[in-house]
Order: sequence, then C-alpha cells, then structure tokens
Amino acid sequence: MALSRWGADPEGEPLSEGTRALVHELLGVSAEDAPRFDAAAVRASASRLTADDLAALAGIVGEGNVSTDDEQRLPRSRGKSTPDLLRWRRDSEVPCPDAVVAPRTDDEVLALLTWCGEAGVAVVPFGGGTSVVGGLEPDAGAHRAVLSCDLVHFDRLESLDPVSGEAVLGAGLTGPRAEDLLAAHGFSLGHSPQSFPFATIGGYAMTRSSGQASAGYGRFDEMIRALTVVTPVGVVEAGRAPSSAAGPDLRHWLVGSEGTFGICTRVTVRVHPVPEEVRHEAFRFPDFATGVRAVRAVEQQGTGPTVIRLSDETETALNAAVAGGGGGDDEAGGCLCVTLFEGTPEHARSRHEETRAVLLDHGGVSLGPGPARSWEHGRYAAPPLRDSLLDEGVLVETLETATDWSGIVGLRDAVVGALTDSLEAGGTLAAVLTHVSHVYPTGASLYFTVVAGQRGDDPVAQWRTAKHAASEAILAAGGTITHHHGVGADHRPYLSEEIGEVGVRMLRAVKAELDPHGVCNPGTLIP
Repeated sequence: MALSRWGADPEGEPLSEGTRALVHELLGVSAEDAPRFDAAAVRASASRLTADDLAALAGIVGEGNVSTDDEQRLPRSRGKSTPDLLRWRRDSEVPCPDAVVAPRTDDEVLALLTWCGEAGVAVVPFGGGTSVVGGLEPDAGAHRAVLSCDLVHFDRLESLDPVSGEAVLGAGLTGPRAEDLLAAHGFSLGHSPQSFPFATIGGYAMTRSSGQASAGYGRFDEMIRALTVVTPVGVVEAGRAPSSAAGPDLRHWLVGSEGTFGICTRVTVRVHPVPEEVRHEAFRFPDFATGVRAVRAVEQQGTGPTVIRLSDETETALNAAVAGGGGGDDEAGGCLCVTLFEGTPEHARSRHEETRAVLLDHGGVSLGPGPARSWEHGRYAAPPLRDSLLDEGVLVETLETATDWSGIVGLRDAVVGALTDSLEAGGTLAAVLTHVSHVYPTGASLYFTVVAGQRGDDPVAQWRTAKHAASEAILAAGGTITHHHGVGADHRPYLSEEIGEVGVRMLRAVKAELDPHGVCNPGTLIP
C-alpha cells in the first residue's frame, strides 16, 4: 500500500464534481487548505541498532531478511487509521522500527524473540499493515530499539483436510491469496472484512476480525480450529480437537492477543466448499428501530443469510447521494437492508425465501436484487473514498462497538450524539452514518462512519477529542470498546473499565509468564 493512503496510489479516484461541491458547501472545506503528502519531506528516524546487532539478526533469519532501509522501515511504522494518514501529511520525521526482519520458520521466530529478550530490543509483528487502532506503532517501551517482524515468508496453504473441512494457513497469507489457494481445491474461507485486499490470516486471528459474511460463516475467531503462536519462552500449539473440556481453551488466550504474548505463524481454520450460487435482495424499512427489530427476528429465528446489513437513515441517504441516486428506490428515504445468500442452489433459495418472509412480515419493502448487488460490487471502496475526502479537507473516520439487542438503538443515539456534539463544538457540521453488519442471537454490532470538516491546526487532536467522547458514551451505555478493530494503543486506555481489575491482572500475569522481558509489542492491548 501507499504510505499516506489506504491502497495503492492508482486506487484513489477524485471525487465527482457533485460530491466535491456538496462537501465543500456543507462542511466549509476546500482542497487548497487540506494538507498534502510530500514524500520528499518525509524523514525516517535513524536506526538505533549497531553493526553487531545487525550481524546477529542476519545470523538468525539470513542476510537477505534484515533491512534498515528507509523504504522498508517507513511502511511498517504506522497503520491505516485516519490519524495515521493525517500524520503522513503533516509530520516530517517519522518514528520507524529500527529494522525489518523476516524469519522463515518457527525456530527462527523463537531464536529472534530470544535474542530480543537478551539484547533489550522490542518486536512488533507485521502482516498486512491495516491496523486502525495503533497496533503497529513501533513502541520500544523500556527497550533500546524495536524491530518489525514481517510474516511474509509464512505464506503457504500448508495442508487441507477436505473430509473435516479444515485448512492450515500461514499467518502471512493475505485474504485474496488464501482464497485463491483454497479455491484451487474447491474450498473457500469466506472471511471478507473491509481490509480483505491487504490483511493477513495472522492479523485476522490476533485481532479477532469479523468479516462482512459473519452472519453466514461466523467471526474469524469462530472459524479457528487451532493456531501456532511462538512466544519468547516456547511454542504454543493451541487446539487439539474440534471441542474439548481439557481446561480453559488456550485458543481464547491467544486469539485477540495482538502480538503481546508472541507471534502467530499459522492458523488452522474451518473452510467450506466454494458456493454454487449467490442470491441477493435488498429491503427498505421506514426507520432504524423497525429495521433493527426485523434483523433481530431473522437472526433469532435462524433463517440463515450469509450477509445481512442494515444502514440507518443517514447512511442510506448519504450513500444514495454519493452514488447519484442509484441503487434502488432510495428517494423514498428510510433504511436500506442488504441480504446475500450463498450455498447450493437449493439451500440458498430456501434460506432466501425464509429470510425474505421474515423481513416483509416485519415491515420491510423489497427493492429487488439491485442495491444488494451494488453493495457487493463496491464493498471494498470506502477506504479509498476516505483518501479522496481527506484530499478535500474532510475529516473521515470509523469506529465500532456491540451490545445486546435491547440496547442497540439507545447506544446508537448516545454515540451519534457524543460525536456530533464534540465535532460541532469545534466549529464543523458532522454527519454520523451507522450500520448493523454483524448479528448474534442476543445482540449486534454498530459501525459508525464520521464525516466532518477538518478544523484548526491539528485535525488529529480534533478527532482524538471526538473519539474520546464516543468511547466514554460507549462504555456508559454498556457497549464494548471494540467489536472487531482490536484494542491496539488507541483503545488500551478504556480496556480496564471493560474487563475490570481482575481481568487486567490476568492479562498481566500471562504476559509476565510468556514474555518475561516484555519485548512483544509494548504499548499495545495490556493496560
């Protein structure tokens, strides 16, 4: 990916004249005032490693798998949150990892972690670089330097068990590459987060990712049958059977640990045959509360859509405006609900018909397959659109949470209110778009997209203030501080309130046991 953007440089398209005029008029921004990225002005921090350090690292991972070149260190210095992208545009000196290393085997990872503990050097795992919560910050903590450990060599489909429906995937495989390798054998993982084009299998596991098809295939942590994590004190192979009563499930100690206990090198996952058929249908509901009740009924009755996604009134209207009014009968307002069904023709049809009946019975109006197909076609387009909006001086960022069904509407209102109050106090109108995209029998997630004008000399601080207000509102309303983005450095200050004092002590105890020198991703996750 490009340093200062989400995707590769050619991916970002300029806004249409209509959209540009709309955001300029409503938000009082202009492209002339927006900071721009100047690659020539960027300077990487100097490496703090000695020649002896580099020789020792080369002895562990091989001469060609150690680099202190700026073109290797700079892309591994930040993730892809809006504050990350704004800092590329505003800061000249970039705090970088002191070197990038790329081990090839579990033994090399273990030797690397052992050396880090002895040498007083921290290490941050790197997969696709898509963190939006500060999970890639090259924080050395109390150590004298920090490495970026790239999992690029762990890039194979190591085995496939078609009878059990399980595959062993290298942690460095990207989502598209994993799907290509599985498809050659007639199988699919079916995990499609918005970061899908770049994120990796190890990243999915270590952040408890949730894909857009989670209604049908589950979250990524639900797909994990086993995983290998190399810790500074040895290798943990967690997950011996599909289910077990042999004490606490160690997978749940490791999944979501964000590299703080060790480095994930492979994951055994549940896979399924490539779907024979995909069916689409969209529905409109008169308001968000009605749509929420309908989606809840679908989930609690178990009708089985692969994707079910409900946008609130603001998201429905603004998406229609940006699309030029396309995508169904959106002029009537209300809330758009998108559904997809995958599987054999018979199974996809039966689930489609049952889901359709429930949604219609709960006040939905069918819009046909068009809006659902449009959503599927453009479902990875939002991050590049953010790049184009940042170029125009717009502040765009996302955050997410989850709660019980009884609290969904109240939590949505609380977070929207906190965000708009904070941003409007800073002198800009703000639009907060919300959707439900991950559902469970007892509750669902809420995903917020915030659009406002950049104000003042420090739009990063502007967003941090708004995000803090939203985070406090989430906790006060009983939501989780993160549903699938992870904790990283950004949500770390709020974790203690969510898991309590004893929970924090449990995390610290495991950290002390597995990582006695504290070299694994300091500053992330653990309060």
